[in-house]
Amino acid sequence: MAGAQYAPGRKWSPDGKESTMNKSTDNGFAAAIRMVEGKWKVDILCELGTASRRFGRLKHALSGISEKMLAQQLRELEADGLVDRKVFSEVPAKVVYSLTERGAGLNAAAGSLCLWAEQFGLPSCTEIANGAHLDAR
Repeated sequence: MAGAQYAPGRKWSPDGKESTMNKSTDNGFAAAIRMVEGKWKVDILCELGTASRRFGRLKHALSGISEKMLAQQLRELEADGLVDRKVFSEVPAKVVYSLTERGAGLNAAAGSLCLWAEQFGLPSCTEIANGAHLDAR
């Protein structure tokens, strides 16, 4: 196809007209979005934003998540520096998860995005958490 560029995973663009939106960028916004990619990460961050939680309490609060998925999402959030995992040397073992300063800051920023969505008539964060955005499809 003459006069066009195409690369798998990217949008089509005419020669010389590739948008900066198509280029992979490493800005703060993109990094933040990558950190919360995943079905449960935002829910976990919101839950930990109210108080520190043990694994079982988190699982109970997030109905529908499997233990395997919760453990995986918590490991990823911990690796990204958003969640802190504190292990107490007791019998039985006690592990408590909490937000780091970085995670709390991301939660605060997410609040602004929720307000933006509500301002423009998009489903609220609570409605999205309850699946209301899926009903419109």
